[in-house]
Amino acid sequence: MSTGTVLLYACAAAVVVPGMRVLVAATAPAEQVAGPQLVRRIWQRPLPVVASVLVALMTAMAVVQTIAPAVLHHLERVPDGPWWRAPSALLVESSGWIQILFNLAALIAVAPVAERLFGPVRMLVVYLVSGIAAQAVSLASWSKHGAGNSVAICGLVGALAVVYALRGPDPALRKLALLVPLAGIVLCAITNNHGVGVVVGCVLGVGLALWEGAVDLEAWSTAQP
Repeated sequence: MSTGTVLLYACAAAVVVPGMRVLVAATAPAEQVAGPQLVRRIWQRPLPVVASVLVALMTAMAVVQTIAPAVLHHLERVPDGPWWRAPSALLVESSGWIQILFNLAALIAVAPVAERLFGPVRMLVVYLVSGIAAQAVSLASWSKHGAGNSVAICGLVGALAVVYALRGPDPALRKLALLVPLAGIVLCAITNNHGVGVVVGCVLGVGLALWEGAVDLEAWSTAQP
């Protein structure tokens, strides 16, 4: 196994593990929940509207690109492609159903939590800015062919982790959350576009943490992750 592969897996763990801990802390601060119970809690009423639209849109696009594969080729990043391929590449997945299912599951877990903490508009801004920035860097040089919205989801995880690191109530989890921006920096160093999504999300998260009233901190007021 190459050094690059080891770094990639290590960074993935450094994003996923703290990210899941922060999601649990934001969703069920005083309880220990997991699996289906956690998903039900994440999607409890009132339903997060923007997160619901994103999940519905990505589900529909998965069906569309399966039925009409040409859609993928019209929307994904391509070498020397036009600028609009950066946002359009967030709508399709270039690695088939494994990528589709993984990214859809991640979106279902992360987007509603981010919407409840940041509000619908700010959540969408983090998602789009992080995702488009990562796709633009890829289109420019790092990886000129491909597509997927995992980079945008990484932006949401980055924002959530940094906000918790700066404003969360549990000191141990605050320290653990710092692994996320560190992983983003390492991913950028090995020119993996997910690092751009993470880092941009973290930068936006700093702004949200410092913006009074931008984050619903009551969700973490009694956190016991």
